[in-house]
Amino acid sequence: MEAMNIKAADINLENVLAFINTILENNDCPRKIQMQIDSAVEEIYVNVAHYAYFPEEGDVLIKCGVCDGQAVVSFEDNGTPYDPLKKPDPDVSLPADERQIGGLGIYMVKQSMDSVHYEYKHGRNVFTLKKKLI
Repeated sequence: MEAMNIKAADINLENVLAFINTILENNDCPRKIQMQIDSAVEEIYVNVAHYAYFPEEGDVLIKCGVCDGQAVVSFEDNGTPYDPLKKPDPDVSLPADERQIGGLGIYMVKQSMDSVHYEYKHGRNVFTLKKKLI
Protein backbone atom coordinates (compact mmCIF):
# COMPACT_ATOMS: atom_id res chain seq x y z
CA MET A 1 0.00 0.00 0.00
CA GLU A 2 1.09 3.52 -0.70
CA ALA A 3 0.95 6.10 2.05
CA MET A 4 0.50 9.84 2.38
CA ASN A 5 0.87 11.83 5.60
CA ILE A 6 -0.90 15.17 5.43
CA LYS A 7 -2.28 17.91 7.68
CA ALA A 8 -5.94 17.09 8.43
CA ALA A 9 -7.45 20.26 6.98
CA ASP A 10 -10.20 20.91 4.43
CA ILE A 11 -7.72 22.68 2.15
CA ASN A 12 -5.93 19.34 1.57
CA LEU A 13 -8.98 17.36 0.42
CA GLU A 14 -8.09 17.76 -3.27
CA ASN A 15 -4.59 16.39 -2.61
CA VAL A 16 -6.04 13.41 -0.76
CA LEU A 17 -8.48 12.63 -3.58
CA ALA A 18 -5.72 13.01 -6.19
CA PHE A 19 -3.55 10.54 -4.22
CA ILE A 20 -6.40 8.00 -3.97
CA ASN A 21 -7.50 8.43 -7.59
CA THR A 22 -3.99 7.96 -8.97
CA ILE A 23 -3.78 4.60 -7.23
CA LEU A 24 -7.29 3.57 -8.30
CA GLU A 25 -6.71 4.61 -11.92
CA ASN A 26 -3.37 2.75 -12.01
CA ASN A 27 -5.31 -0.35 -10.97
CA ASP A 28 -8.05 0.04 -13.61
CA CYS A 29 -10.78 0.87 -11.09
CA PRO A 30 -14.11 1.40 -12.87
CA ARG A 31 -15.25 5.03 -12.79
CA LYS A 32 -18.49 4.26 -10.91
CA ILE A 33 -16.61 2.49 -8.12
CA GLN A 34 -13.98 5.24 -8.05
CA MET A 35 -16.74 7.82 -7.49
CA GLN A 36 -18.17 5.75 -4.61
CA ILE A 37 -14.73 5.48 -3.03
CA ASP A 38 -14.15 9.23 -3.53
CA SER A 39 -17.41 10.04 -1.72
CA ALA A 40 -16.49 7.76 1.18
CA VAL A 41 -12.94 9.14 1.36
CA GLU A 42 -14.26 12.70 1.38
CA GLU A 43 -16.67 11.93 4.24
CA ILE A 44 -14.07 10.22 6.41
CA TYR A 45 -11.27 12.71 5.68
CA VAL A 46 -13.48 15.74 6.37
CA ASN A 47 -14.65 14.16 9.64
CA VAL A 48 -11.02 13.70 10.69
CA ALA A 49 -10.20 17.27 9.64
CA HIS A 50 -13.13 18.74 11.57
CA TYR A 51 -13.23 16.60 14.71
CA ALA A 52 -10.15 14.46 15.42
CA TYR A 53 -7.98 17.23 16.86
CA PHE A 54 -10.49 20.01 17.52
CA PRO A 55 -9.71 22.76 18.40
CA GLU A 56 -6.09 21.94 17.52
CA GLU A 57 -4.73 20.58 14.25
CA GLY A 58 -2.93 17.36 13.44
CA ASP A 59 -1.90 14.97 10.71
CA VAL A 60 -3.63 12.02 9.15
CA LEU A 61 -1.84 9.08 7.55
CA ILE A 62 -3.73 7.81 4.54
CA LYS A 63 -2.88 4.43 3.04
CA CYS A 64 -4.31 3.14 -0.22
CA GLY A 65 -3.78 0.07 -2.29
CA VAL A 66 -5.46 -2.62 -4.35
CA CYS A 67 -5.10 -6.27 -3.40
CA ASP A 68 -7.00 -9.26 -4.76
CA GLY A 69 -9.40 -7.06 -6.73
CA GLN A 70 -10.27 -4.92 -3.74
CA ALA A 71 -9.40 -1.30 -2.99
CA VAL A 72 -8.35 -0.64 0.60
CA VAL A 73 -8.12 2.86 2.06
CA SER A 74 -7.21 3.54 5.66
CA PHE A 75 -7.03 6.70 7.73
CA GLU A 76 -4.88 6.88 10.86
CA ASP A 77 -4.76 9.79 13.27
CA ASN A 78 -3.66 10.56 16.83
CA GLY A 79 -6.79 12.54 17.60
CA THR A 80 -9.48 11.95 20.17
CA PRO A 81 -10.59 8.29 20.13
CA TYR A 82 -13.96 8.05 18.41
CA ASP A 83 -15.74 5.16 16.70
CA PRO A 84 -18.36 6.61 14.34
CA LEU A 85 -19.65 3.11 13.63
CA LYS A 86 -21.07 2.80 17.17
CA LYS A 87 -23.62 5.53 16.50
CA PRO A 88 -26.96 4.04 15.40
CA ASP A 89 -27.88 4.44 11.76
CA PRO A 90 -30.34 7.25 11.06
CA ASP A 91 -33.95 6.33 10.36
CA VAL A 92 -33.99 7.14 6.66
CA SER A 93 -37.68 6.28 6.47
CA LEU A 94 -38.48 9.53 8.30
CA PRO A 95 -38.87 12.80 6.41
CA ALA A 96 -35.64 14.86 6.46
CA ASP A 97 -37.07 17.47 8.83
CA GLU A 98 -37.92 14.78 11.42
CA ARG A 99 -34.50 13.08 11.49
CA GLN A 100 -31.84 13.74 14.07
CA ILE A 101 -28.92 15.83 12.85
CA GLY A 102 -25.73 13.95 12.00
CA GLY A 103 -24.84 10.40 11.09
CA LEU A 104 -26.07 10.40 7.50
CA GLY A 105 -22.57 10.65 6.00
CA ILE A 106 -21.25 7.62 7.88
CA TYR A 107 -24.46 5.76 7.01
CA MET A 108 -23.88 6.47 3.31
CA VAL A 109 -20.26 5.29 3.62
CA LYS A 110 -21.44 2.03 5.21
CA GLN A 111 -23.98 1.53 2.42
CA SER A 112 -21.55 2.20 -0.43
CA MET A 113 -18.49 0.26 0.78
CA ASP A 114 -18.15 -3.51 1.06
CA SER A 115 -16.44 -3.23 4.43
CA VAL A 116 -15.99 -0.42 6.95
CA HIS A 117 -13.91 -0.99 10.08
CA TYR A 118 -12.75 1.15 13.00
CA GLU A 119 -10.26 0.34 15.73
CA TYR A 120 -8.25 2.29 18.26
CA LYS A 121 -4.78 0.80 18.12
CA HIS A 122 -1.52 1.97 19.70
CA GLY A 123 -3.02 5.36 20.55
CA ARG A 124 -4.35 5.90 17.03
CA ASN A 125 -7.77 5.94 15.38
CA VAL A 126 -7.66 3.59 12.40
CA PHE A 127 -10.61 3.70 10.00
CA THR A 128 -10.50 1.32 7.01
CA LEU A 129 -12.68 1.18 3.89
CA LYS A 130 -12.76 -1.73 1.44
CA LYS A 131 -14.49 -1.91 -1.94
CA LYS A 132 -14.36 -4.63 -4.59
CA LEU A 133 -13.38 -3.33 -8.01
CA ILE A 134 -15.88 -5.55 -9.86
